Amino acid sequence: MDTYFSGKTVWITGASSGIGEALAVRLSQTGCKLILSARRANELERVKARCSKHGDVFLLPLDVTDFAAAEPSAEKALQFTGRVDILINNAGVSQRSLVKETLFEVDKRIMDINFLGTVALTKALLPHFIQNGSGHYVTVTSVTGKYGTPFRSAYAASKHALHGFFDSLRAEMEDAGIKVTLITPGFIKTPITIAALTGDGSPLNMEDKGNASGLDPDYFAEKMLRAVAARKREKAIGGTKELFGLFMKRFFPGLFAGMIKKINVR
Repeated sequence: MDTYFSGKTVWITGASSGIGEALAVRLSQTGCKLILSARRANELERVKARCSKHGDVFLLPLDVTDFAAAEPSAEKALQFTGRVDILINNAGVSQRSLVKETLFEVDKRIMDINFLGTVALTKALLPHFIQNGSGHYVTVTSVTGKYGTPFRSAYAASKHALHGFFDSLRAEMEDAGIKVTLITPGFIKTPITIAALTGDGSPLNMEDKGNASGLDPDYFAEKMLRAVAARKREKAIGGTKELFGLFMKRFFPGLFAGMIKKINVR
């Protein structure tokens, strides 16, 4: 696995905690150069201190909802190392609210962060990938990008949208040497639920049971990076229940529809 990343430049969004942090620490051991982005510069500094080769880690604070900053950020990333080989789209926010309780402004914010922010940065870097005749987009979605659950309507919609966009991008650009990998996690033990948006836009400020018992982020990062190095088009990584849901949704959609109404997903 490490040979695939060695000598490359990898840009990670949402790198200040959780999955992004675990990816940064593991990738720093492979001999690649890293560009780490997130809103919180102080947390990026903390993650950089955990990485193996500090001289090969560059920090680029970024709010993905500042769409106008996407192209300048891509230009600045290229100034660091001259090229970007892999973009890991990992920035995102979760949700814990029923449709009937959720303000439209919250739906929009979730779409702006999870979908449109990712699209803006992806498109900003695309000319560079086309010019090089190579590049690898890696996008972290969710099993809710394959099936919706209660309390995650806008979140599931944003993740479904990512699958649609990147499947289309792959179909258009794969023959030009540009690869796309979609990673669909189940529950991972990260702080994502603490910052999850509730119906009025305020954070949940608590860890839910699913995430508390989820996969260790370091274990997840290892499995994810192996899938990326193998150039997988899509890889689901999660616990038995989440992966069973994918199976049921695909092969027994009627049974799944009845099951998902009753399952405790908070």
